[in-house]
Amino acid sequence: MARVELVMPKMGESIMEATILKWRKKPGDRVELDEPVLDIATDKVDSEVPSPVAGTLVEILFNENDVVAINKAIAILETEAAGVQPAASPAVAPASVPGGEKESAAVPYQPAPVAAAPASDRFYSPLVRTIAREENISQAELDAIPGSGQDGRVTKKDILAYVAGRGQAPQPPVQPVAPAYTPPPAPSAPAAPAVSVSGAVEIVEMDRMRKLIADHMVMSKHTSPHVTSFVEVDVTNLVNWRNRIKDQFKKQYGENITFTPIFLEAVARAVRDYPMINSSVDGNRILVKKDVNIGMAAALPSGNLIVPVIKNADYLNLAGLTKVVNDLANRARQNQLKPEEIQGGTFTITNVGTFGNVMGTPIINQPQVAIMAIGAIRKKPAVLETEYGDVIAVRQMMFLSLSYDHRIVDGMLGGSFLRRVADYLEAFDPERSI
Repeated sequence: MARVELVMPKMGESIMEATILKWRKKPGDRVELDEPVLDIATDKVDSEVPSPVAGTLVEILFNENDVVAINKAIAILETEAAGVQPAASPAVAPASVPGGEKESAAVPYQPAPVAAAPASDRFYSPLVRTIAREENISQAELDAIPGSGQDGRVTKKDILAYVAGRGQAPQPPVQPVAPAYTPPPAPSAPAAPAVSVSGAVEIVEMDRMRKLIADHMVMSKHTSPHVTSFVEVDVTNLVNWRNRIKDQFKKQYGENITFTPIFLEAVARAVRDYPMINSSVDGNRILVKKDVNIGMAAALPSGNLIVPVIKNADYLNLAGLTKVVNDLANRARQNQLKPEEIQGGTFTITNVGTFGNVMGTPIINQPQVAIMAIGAIRKKPAVLETEYGDVIAVRQMMFLSLSYDHRIVDGMLGGSFLRRVADYLEAFDPERSI
């Protein structure tokens, strides 16, 4: 018999820990190869952890709701064959003698003691460091913040709570990042107003994802000065083309074509024309991204939102965009997205028209600097210029809105980008082949 450790898998570059949501197996249960053993959650996505071997679950090392660091053993599996090697997976590591030697006897698993690191050596996630930099929190202050995460790690909740109460306590002096420029200190977040609860109020606790969304939205508004521009677009040619070819498109590619991939195509082209829209802010630096990775906000059956990302959207044709959009949207609704499929976005679109809304003012998906909202398409009377003079006709019209970070995106850039997207949509060729 050989013993194998099941370890907490690495779920992304910036993910250093995950929460155990549910154990699907209990000690003594038979486990097949690749069978889900437990469900875990990060601040990005929920996921299943499969078994790397076929065998028996003999020991569970952490309980449900425990927060565990990546690459840390969370369970012990016992296999029938001696010296068996687990399948290649970031989620496992052999618990037997190094070198693949056979075990003469099962060795009880003993987790290695974790030594407390000195304050100066504490690990801080990229998100925590970004918030600290934007709030002018010095390293000394950061080291002094008590952490509620694994091994005393400072979480996003910890640092946001510190920022909220920062104005009530003396602060150590802040060292400037560069001699030439010292940013003014950001104002402390106002305290939440007291809420009176009477007998006619139903209290509903936020679920884990809703808490994360709430924190992310507050952080985004606190980080970026939001400005929103609007433009009205005549998409009559686009609508008529899609209505004409949708059955043929389904027969040829096996996919239903919606308006979303057409909008994505126009956005990807406009991003190439205005690359500063495809960037992020890092202190006093602007990071212009070369990859055009467009996120599309999708509503889940629970009412929460998730943003799957179409990687390198500017390299995909309309058929390719349609296939990727449909696949990501379907798996998002079934909670089957992989962690890497909701990471790495450089620009985001959200379709408020799905709910019958004509326009919206979306909140930027940090660390991006812009997000575009797509309104409902409606028939409206519009003035058309013809060779015989102006006429009024019924046209398919819609609004696009762009919320952007005014730290680096000025009105000229934001408005020009949005107008370019509209120009591409209005110039859509109604005779385009599929």
